Amino acid sequence: MNFEMNLSQILTVDVVPLCYEFVNSSCAKFSYPLLFRVLLYMLFGLVVILTVFGNLFVILSIVHFKQLHMPTNYLVLSLAVTDLLLGGFVMPPNVIRSVENCWYFGTLFCKIHNSVNISLCTASIINLCFISVDRYYAVCKPLLYQTIITPFVTMIMISICWSVSFTVGFGGIFFGLNILVTENFHNEIFGCEGGCVLLQSAASSTASSLLVFYFPGIIMISIYTKIFRVAKKQAKLIQDSKNKARSMISKEEKKATKTLALVMGVFLSLWTPFFICNIIDPFTGFLIPPGLFEMMVWIGYSNSTCNPIVYAFFYKWFRKALRTILSGKIFYSGSSRMNLFSQ
Repeated sequence: MNFEMNLSQILTVDVVPLCYEFVNSSCAKFSYPLLFRVLLYMLFGLVVILTVFGNLFVILSIVHFKQLHMPTNYLVLSLAVTDLLLGGFVMPPNVIRSVENCWYFGTLFCKIHNSVNISLCTASIINLCFISVDRYYAVCKPLLYQTIITPFVTMIMISICWSVSFTVGFGGIFFGLNILVTENFHNEIFGCEGGCVLLQSAASSTASSLLVFYFPGIIMISIYTKIFRVAKKQAKLIQDSKNKARSMISKEEKKATKTLALVMGVFLSLWTPFFICNIIDPFTGFLIPPGLFEMMVWIGYSNSTCNPIVYAFFYKWFRKALRTILSGKIFYSGSSRMNLFSQ
């Protein structure tokens, strides 16, 4: 009788799905219904494709067409490279982790993946900061713009951007600065096979969020507020026919400034939910559901998808360059000297 009861108890025990079935230290796996998983793969796959090809077209346009070789576009190029790397390197493994709720690529690649993720996010915000500085001199100090914002200065800005970003990203992860206070908790809860969780202590999450996102965001908003005030004053002053040519130049700079301000606004709005959760989570004992956190991450990632769409809507030169690339005319002799700003 006892044998029959024990056997029935064994047979009725629910088997918890694991990321690795034959590994004792494997993480538990939560599986979505098959149809929902297929829909998620299609959605995330579309985001990855749009991100990679959209930013690839931006990069090809700026690199190929000589008319676009100017300081502002070098910074836009750096931003597009950031978004391309995010779409090509960071997003694909995250698609599998988000849908399967398991990490199948090993501990080392988990650290590399998280490091590159942080690096590219930091690079985006620093690129946008330098773009705001470029726009400030173009609109507020037009007479000094060409002497201060030279191609050489722009290359220095880009070098600073990438070196600082990768130092922050890889230094924080590989030296364990993000989990110094919560190392035991991290190892006990998330130290299983098949998990790749970027867990930060309260001090680390607050400091990183302020330094990487909030402070630069406030600086950029302040700069663009100043730019639009100066642009509004200039518009009132430029009314007589003598300043007609100057007025046309001002309109071009103004349009470029508005477009890049929109790019900055999209970045801040899409990443703000994540960084709010990133600060709150350690102070609540990490109570924010992983699914919600994952959703906030993908909302932030969608910023890299949106940037080429913004360029397509607001830049005629990008639409013309895109048609040239897609039609194959980019391979014609002399195509690099095409006038992209003609009607």
